[in-house]
This record gives sequence, structure tokens and C-alpha cells, in this order.
Amino acid sequence: MPEAAANLLSQKPIPPAERLIVALDVDGASEAEALVERLGDSVQFYKLGLQLFMSGGYFELVDRLKKLGKRVFVDLKFFDVPETVGSAVRQLAKRDVDFATVHGNDSILGAAVKQRGKIDILAVTALTSLDRGDIQSLGFQCDVEELVLSRARRALELGCSGVISSGLEAPRLRSELGPRLLVVAPGIRPVDNRESDDQKRTVDVATAFKNGADYIVVGRPIRGAADPTEAARGVQKTIAELFSAPA
Repeated sequence: MPEAAANLLSQKPIPPAERLIVALDVDGASEAEALVERLGDSVQFYKLGLQLFMSGGYFELVDRLKKLGKRVFVDLKFFDVPETVGSAVRQLAKRDVDFATVHGNDSILGAAVKQRGKIDILAVTALTSLDRGDIQSLGFQCDVEELVLSRARRALELGCSGVISSGLEAPRLRSELGPRLLVVAPGIRPVDNRESDDQKRTVDVATAFKNGADYIVVGRPIRGAADPTEAARGVQKTIAELFSAPA
């Protein structure tokens, strides 16, 4: 993997405060709303995934977040026959959401792109909970970086706005695919993280951005903190310092 360099820092005109996406992976809309209220102006962008979707009130929460002026990332990883995925994205495009994730092959991604409206479609490359052994057990006889690069290249050619990728693979994506691709990096952990969890390919906040990520997704390190607002502000401080530093 290429060594991280200062020129990999994203040059896209994204407000620094919006580069942090907080994952609302909680058991219900009321719990999510309580967290959003507590975080206040420390967070401007939220990811809503399957856990919330199955609890009910998902799209009502989407609408409430938008009324608060927040950005919304619908992380449902659409994966089905192309016609079904296209239809699902067409329905989602009727709502004011910013990002949506799609999993699958060229025809699935292409169907999503065709129906996306104003939504940025993000292709899932390889989940950050998977390592090389997991990838091989799924039948892919290549390392994780090569798989991520291959999927990202195809996603960009098909018209996707970007990809979900570990910050570990971001330097290779930038060096081979250039600055146009949006790179959203989940699995972000503090430098001193010793927590045993299901994320295997993790990086810290500064490393993710120095490696070329445009956005990071942070969940447990903020939700589970003794003071989530203070934790979010700490991440935002790091981001602000990175993007205000002289080139």
C-alpha cells in the first residue's frame, strides 16, 4: 500500500464539520432522536442503517433530521436483482437524502445509478469487519486491497459517486482512481482503542483523512463515550485542524 502523504488530504469543497458522519446504530427512533438532540451542533451528518430500519419510524426520522438541517446517509446496502434495486432507489430518491449504499455487481450498481436522482450512490467494496481470511472464505482469491480497488474502479466507471472503503485502502484508491471518487471510511477508532469488536480493518481519524478519505463514519466511539458530545467535538477538532493546516 502506498505510504500516506500530505497531498492525499481531500481537496473537495466539503465543510469540515460535515466530514464526520455519526452512525445512529441504536434500537429505535426515540433513542436516535435523543442522541441527535444531545449531540446538537457538534454533528451535522448522520448514517441510518439496518438496525434502525427494522425498529420502525425510519423514514419519519429521516424527515425530522432533514428539518433540523442535518445531512442523511441511508445505509441499507441495497442488494437484489437489478430491477428491484433500481425500483428501491427510485422510491428513495423521492426523499431528501444525501448518500445511499448499494452492494453487488455491475448491473445492480448500474440500475441504482440510473434511478438515483440527486442521491450520491456509494458502492460497498469490502466490509471493514472482513479481513483477508474472511475474503478468501467467501471465494475471492485475492487480497482485500485488490478486491476494493477492483470494485471501486467498476463503481466509478458505472457512474457511482463513490465507495465505502476502509481508510487502509484509501491511498491506493486515490493513487489509481484520482480525486473525483468519494471515499467514505467506516470503522474509525481512536488511536488508543483497545476495544474488542467486530471491526478488523480500522484506522484512526487523522490517518483516515491523511490516507485520502473524504468522510469518516464513527459509531461506537461516540455513542458509547461517557460524554458523546465531548467525543464528537474531539473528532471535529481533529478534522478542523487537519483541514485548516497550510498545504
